[in-house]
Amino acid sequence: MGTLLVRDDLRLMGFDLKKLREKMVQEQIIERGITDRRVIQAMLKVKRHEFVDEALASRAYGVSSLPIGYGQTISQPYIVARMSEALEVFPGARVLEIGTGSGYQAAVLSEMGAEVYSVERIKPLYIDALNRLTRLRYFNVKLKLSDGTLGWREFAPYDRIIVTAGGPDIPYLLLEQLSEQGIMVVPVGREKRKQFLIKIRKNNTKYVKKNLGPVQFVELVGEYGWEKGGNRGYN
Repeated sequence: MGTLLVRDDLRLMGFDLKKLREKMVQEQIIERGITDRRVIQAMLKVKRHEFVDEALASRAYGVSSLPIGYGQTISQPYIVARMSEALEVFPGARVLEIGTGSGYQAAVLSEMGAEVYSVERIKPLYIDALNRLTRLRYFNVKLKLSDGTLGWREFAPYDRIIVTAGGPDIPYLLLEQLSEQGIMVVPVGREKRKQFLIKIRKNNTKYVKKNLGPVQFVELVGEYGWEKGGNRGYN
């Protein structure tokens, strides 16, 4: 059974996906303190059920993260909104995303007016996200199959960088690819699956860090992540 047919079946079963999305935004995002109108409007527009497995589509607007295969997840809606708001995205901003996953975060940033460059290390997820984002016509999102901790130098510098996996340190190469006055949002922690969400604002040669509180992400794997022991980053 094809994806579109399954989505239609959900409607026939009594799932009003638009109302579920509106309820998600009201209860999980607005009522929890997210005020950026661009974030709110983007999450109202992006069809989150299109970014999860067919069997999980009816749970797409719940409060939890959901598995997308290969040990990876699509973050819970509030975390997506919180990170998107912290980025302070403006129309036309060049955003580097580390960890494409399902493509949902990239789609939200795209709806906020960003030009998104997203790197994914797991080939099947990369292929699925590429096909999905193309089908949904997110043509201002470019994808690359690579080690995300190395960034994507070809299109640097970036106005904003978002990292959707947690490492022990902040990869140096990502900081080097951040523009002047740029902002990075990244989970960092010396224990796997236990991090703090850090917002970094670059000011000339200095970096001003702000701790946004505890979070739990999958591991950031790569040359400047857990794979190499995390001893080649900035903390």
